[in-house]
Amino acid sequence: MSQEFAIGSKVRVVSLPPYVKTADPMPMLRPPDVIHIGEEGIVLDRRPGGYWGIRFGKGAFLLDSQYIESTEIPPESQSE
Repeated sequence: MSQEFAIGSKVRVVSLPPYVKTADPMPMLRPPDVIHIGEEGIVLDRRPGGYWGIRFGKGAFLLDSQYIESTEIPPESQSE
């Protein structure tokens, strides 16, 4: 039940994974504190294994869709 994001869209971190991978050609594992809950980034691309490449202030990282959400509010949820 993976969520889809458009390339170039903004996303927000909703929970931290046990570690994060850099989005370099040779990914490295980094501690999760290089990004923070609530931090926003821009989707760069979709990667194999269900990962999204996302550019944050401290660099580009690979995150699974369960750790991020879109910052765009769908029109149907504004009717409340």
